[in-house]
Amino acid sequence: MLPPAGRLIPASTTMVSAWDIPRNPLADTTLGNSAHADQIRRGFMIFMKTPVEAPKFTSNRLSCGNCHLNAGQRERALPLVGIAGVFPEFNNREGRPFSLEDRIISCFMRSENGTGSGDSASYPRPESEEVAAIAEYIRWLSEGISPGERIPWRGQNTIHPDSLIPSGTLDAERGKTLFRENCSACHGEDGQGVEIGDKKAGPLWGPASWNDGAGAARIYTLAGIIRYAMPYLNPGCLTSEEALQISAYINSRPRPAYPFKNLDYRRGRIPPDAVYYRSAQEEGRR
Repeated sequence: MLPPAGRLIPASTTMVSAWDIPRNPLADTTLGNSAHADQIRRGFMIFMKTPVEAPKFTSNRLSCGNCHLNAGQRERALPLVGIAGVFPEFNNREGRPFSLEDRIISCFMRSENGTGSGDSASYPRPESEEVAAIAEYIRWLSEGISPGERIPWRGQNTIHPDSLIPSGTLDAERGKTLFRENCSACHGEDGQGVEIGDKKAGPLWGPASWNDGAGAARIYTLAGIIRYAMPYLNPGCLTSEEALQISAYINSRPRPAYPFKNLDYRRGRIPPDAVYYRSAQEEGRR
C-alpha cells in the first residue's frame, strides 16, 4: 500500500497551504484525454463546486470539498484516498450493504440536502452522470491501493471514546461562546460563511446547510472534524471537550429536515448523539 506521505495533505495544514491538492486531474498531464479521463475531471469539478456543477442534486450551498478538505486528500479531514476499495460495505444507518455509488447518493441526499424538491424521480441514482463521475474521481484517488486492504488513515478524524462526553450533558451555550471565539472568523456569527478572497466557508445551519439526516448532524461525528481539521488557521488547537461543545451548539440550530429519517436505524438503536432523530422521536410521542 502506498503510504499517506505524498498522497495526503498533513492534518496540521494551515491557511498558507490549505488549497494544496496532491492529485489534481485538471493539472495532471499524464491523465490523457480519453472519455474516462474526462469523467475523472468532471467528478473533481463536481466535488469542488457541487452546487454549480450538480444543481439538480443540491439544494444547499455546500460542496463535497467543504467537509472532505483538499479535494478529499487531507489527513484527518475525511480523506477519500483508498476509500474505493472498502466498498461494498455495510451501512449501519440504512441497514444494508452500500456500493461506492450508494455512498455518494447518500451524501447528495443528506449532506447536499438533495431531497429538497420532494420528487423521488429527481433523486440521484447509481447511473446518474454526476454520481458516476464522482465515483470515478474517488477510484482515481484510490489507484495503487488494493481493494480490501486496511486504510490506516481512515477513521482518524474521530474523538477517542474515552474523551467523549454524554451528548445530553453538553452545553450549547458554552459551545456558542467557543464558536464565536474560534469559528466565526470564517463561518460568521450567523454560521452562514464569510467571504475570504474567492473562497467562502460552508454554512453550518439553516436552509443552506446539511439536513438533519446527514452524518454531520451527529454531535460526535461533527466534533471529530472540528477537533482535527478546524479552525482552518490552526487545526488541532481545540481540545476534544471544546470540539464537542461547539458541535453541540451547531447541532442545536435549525436545518432542513431529511424526509426519510423514519427508515434509518431500523436494525439498531438510534445513536445517542443523533439529536435530530431523538427530537423527532420525542415529537412523535406527543
